Amino acid sequence: MEGRARAGLRLDRRSLEANGFTTYIVSGGDRDFMRPVTEEMYGIPSERVVGSTAGLRYSSENGGSIAYLGEIDFFDDGPIKPVRIWSRIGRRPLVAAGNSNGDIHMLEYAGGPRPALRLLVNHDDAEREFAYTAGAEDWTVVSVKDDWERVFA
Repeated sequence: MEGRARAGLRLDRRSLEANGFTTYIVSGGDRDFMRPVTEEMYGIPSERVVGSTAGLRYSSENGGSIAYLGEIDFFDDGPIKPVRIWSRIGRRPLVAAGNSNGDIHMLEYAGGPRPALRLLVNHDDAEREFAYTAGAEDWTVVSVKDDWERVFA
């Protein structure tokens, strides 16, 4: 699987789950902002969203409530991302996909000593999105410029 994604490879949430995988969204974005829409948009239940979190506090007033604090608890990006994956899921991913420099540590962490699919979306087409290129070790790279129409046919 080194280099570009192989033609004919089907890799989506449904095919992964049909083969015993559990899928998660692991994002640098705010977890509580994403949770209300992830099931409808992506088929991922809210309890399987790992993301950045604001500080929270419990209050026993009025039967108990959770209040947001004016500070961040975790910014789920870079080297903290594998820590958050381990703390929430309790295992290394065997398949991980990323699209930014903030995903490098997650892609390195995927699989550990076991084989894994590490998928990197390379933003190399300024017409579709702000272009930036990312290096890859033994990762499968999908080029926005060259592969996008084939991936989203």
